[in-house]
Amino acid sequence: MARDIVVIKIGTGVLTSEKDGTLDEASLVRLVTSISELVASGVPCVMVSSGAVGAGVSALNLGGYPEDIASRQACAAVGQTRLMHAYENLFQKFRLNVAQILLTASDLDHERPSNHVMDTLHRLLQEKNIVPIINENDTVAVQELRVGDNDMLSARVARLLNARLLVMLSTVDGLQGEDGSVITEVRDIDSVSGHVRADHGKFSIGGMASKLKAVRFALDAGVETVIASGREPSALKEIISGGQGGTRFPL
Repeated sequence: MARDIVVIKIGTGVLTSEKDGTLDEASLVRLVTSISELVASGVPCVMVSSGAVGAGVSALNLGGYPEDIASRQACAAVGQTRLMHAYENLFQKFRLNVAQILLTASDLDHERPSNHVMDTLHRLLQEKNIVPIINENDTVAVQELRVGDNDMLSARVARLLNARLLVMLSTVDGLQGEDGSVITEVRDIDSVSGHVRADHGKFSIGGMASKLKAVRFALDAGVETVIASGREPSALKEIISGGQGGTRFPL
C-alpha cells in the first residue's frame, strides 16, 4: 500500500474565512467531497489539516492569529474540536469515518514513536473507509516540541509513509512567476526559492517560503509534490493521476 498513499495538506486559509477565522463551510464541503471521491476510487488518503488555531480565534474574540503561546494553545484547544466535528459530519455523508492523530516533533524525531505512528496510520488505511486526519498538537506543543508548521509536518508524514505524492492545498493556484502566471512544473527548486516571499494570512503561520522548504524535504525523501489551490479541490483527481493543476515538483 505504501507507494499508493497520497498525503493531502490543507492550509488554514483554505478552511477558514479571511475575515474572521471561522470555518468556511462551503470550502469544507468541496474538500470533503473531492477527497471522498478519491477514497471511493481506491486511493488511500491521509490528510494533514491546519485550521484548529484559526477556527478557535473567533471563540476567544481575537482579531488575528495570536502571538503568545497561551492564547495560541487556547485557540487550538477550542478550534480542534470544531474542526474535527465538521469533518466527521461531512465525511459521514459519504459513509466514511475520520481518525484524529495529533503529533509533536518528538513523535517523529525518534524511531520507536515514529514507527508507532506509521503502524497506526497503516492500520487505519487498511479499513478502506477511514480517513486519518493529522494535525500538530498545538495545545501542548511549545517550541522544543514543535514540528514547525503543517507544511513541514505534511512532508515528514509523507516521508514516514513512503507516500507516492504530497499535495499541498493553499489559497493560491500554485507558485507564481514574475509575470503572475502559475509555474506548472519546477525541476530545480533552487531556481525559484530565492524569489519567494515569506508572508502569510493573518490566521495562519506558513507562506510560500515555508511550502518550498517542505517541498525540498519531501523531494529529498523521494516524494513527488504539488502545490495547488484548495479552493478548487475538484482538480485533485486530475493532479493525483499526473495531470495539470498547480505547480508540480517531480522527482
